[in-house]
Amino acid sequence: MTEACEILAAADSTAVADINIETQQAVEQFLYRQAEMLDEKRIDEWMALFGVNGWYWMPAEADQVEGDGEPNIFWEDQGLMLMRNARNTHPRAHSQAPHNRLNHVVSNVIIESENGDGDIIVRSRFHCAEYFRYQIRTFSGKYRHLLKKTPDSYRIALQRVDLVNREGPYDYVLQWWL
Repeated sequence: MTEACEILAAADSTAVADINIETQQAVEQFLYRQAEMLDEKRIDEWMALFGVNGWYWMPAEADQVEGDGEPNIFWEDQGLMLMRNARNTHPRAHSQAPHNRLNHVVSNVIIESENGDGDIIVRSRFHCAEYFRYQIRTFSGKYRHLLKKTPDSYRIALQRVDLVNREGPYDYVLQWWL
């Protein structure tokens, strides 16, 4: 089991930490900036939010506690995220023509815990609309982040995305991160 998954699995996903307003605002702004980067396709900036060993995880089942070696919608480290971005932005990526547009709304930001190093476990809710080929499809769910404190901000050690509609039928494959 990866260390980040162990930390999230061991944490109380219903906890509410007693933190100061500055920390709450910093974490909220971090999550809002992340959503804006995805919406504006500033993918290099978005990927820079992840730590060197950071993971993006969208499990196939709600009760999953590990991504490695399990069926997932996404289980990606930096290398796989770079490969996905290269594939999606390639000039001959016909599956991406015309380009989609995304719009995220992030809310209900609740910090579950903060350790002595300033690392944070936070949960939030999201709604994402994707416009692609004259159709809109929507995704909603819950994020859980393990954020590592850095001198200037945070870096994502693990971003878990639990979709409400994870088993829903889709006309085409999900290509971009939510």
